[in-house]
Amino acid sequence: MNLRPAVIPTSRQPLLAALGYLALVAVLLAVAGSAVGDLMDKRAAVAEAADALDRLQGRKPPRAGDGAEPWSGAPVLEGPTVTVAGAVLMQRIAAAVERAGGRITSSRPELQGTPYGAGFVAVAASLDIGEDALQKLLYDIEAGQPFLFVDQLAIQSEAPASGGRTVDGGGQQHMALKVTFTVYGQWRGAP
Repeated sequence: MNLRPAVIPTSRQPLLAALGYLALVAVLLAVAGSAVGDLMDKRAAVAEAADALDRLQGRKPPRAGDGAEPWSGAPVLEGPTVTVAGAVLMQRIAAAVERAGGRITSSRPELQGTPYGAGFVAVAASLDIGEDALQKLLYDIEAGQPFLFVDQLAIQSEAPASGGRTVDGGGQQHMALKVTFTVYGQWRGAP
């Protein structure tokens, strides 16, 4: 058995040292490039967040192509009288129900004496809507302006006689629900 250490010929030693040095430089450049890329991504995220904050606070106009800006409009119900404010609230609810694919079966405005005190207008509504569209409806009502909130929400599946199912355009069945809720909003013309 030969126990002598292997000796690298002296003519290859500078070549191996140069290759080792180039490999080390390449690794360091890759690490530095990755760090710079991460910093650029974080800087872009901060700039995007600052832009969104400016738009939400009204310091900048909405960007073109953003679609409907959810925070546009007055934060309270507008109208010269409480009756007009109630009608505006009913129109907003009816439009949201229609966009969600539901159908209002009854509605009743509460223009005075709401549990939240003077200046609040309410509409109690009953409707039929698909199970998957209910969340979209509630979000549509509560998101944006004027600021509205849903209270006294009651959900019941439709009677078993009808099967309690609806069929959408794609042929899929969805649970049909009977929903009753009250939506409140503050009226600008409150005393």
